[in-house]
Amino acid sequence: MEFLGDSVIELSVSHLLLARFPHIAEGGLSKTRAVLVKEATLASLARRVGLGDALQLGRGEEETGGREKNSILAGGFEALVAAVYLDGGYEEAFQVIEKLYTPLLEGMMEELQDQDFKTRLQEYTQRHLNSTPHYIVTDEEGPDHDKTFEVVISIGGRTYGMGRGRSKKEAEQRAAEETLMSLQEN
Repeated sequence: MEFLGDSVIELSVSHLLLARFPHIAEGGLSKTRAVLVKEATLASLARRVGLGDALQLGRGEEETGGREKNSILAGGFEALVAAVYLDGGYEEAFQVIEKLYTPLLEGMMEELQDQDFKTRLQEYTQRHLNSTPHYIVTDEEGPDHDKTFEVVISIGGRTYGMGRGRSKKEAEQRAAEETLMSLQEN
């Protein structure tokens, strides 16, 4: 169900972006879509509709705060969209997506484009340094259900920004943001 829901969400968000922002180049639309369909955004939408309260979880997930985990909420949201799609078809699913995403599209377009620091850093380093960033996990702490990751960035053999997060992706984004700000200041 998550696989199907993911596809329906991606198609619907692509449709919304193209209809609302036909003047934005394909690359910009792709970057924005990536932000809109990423785990954190889906989890935020799941929280908005109170999905966490409706999930049936195993005892282990229940005891470790599974109702608030982004990965579980995002997967649940994808499954919910798949259920709407299977029950009512694409138009019904699209209407649900449109209603939930409209506030994001109206109020956060500029912010949404700025959130993908990894892409922005890669574009910057390729343009100005003729190199690509490499993400290196330097530390991993905590039990499997509650890990914290530390990532540093290496560009051309030189170490730059560091980021910490509850997932490798989050740590990489924070490291990319720090590195990008540092490079742009210099």
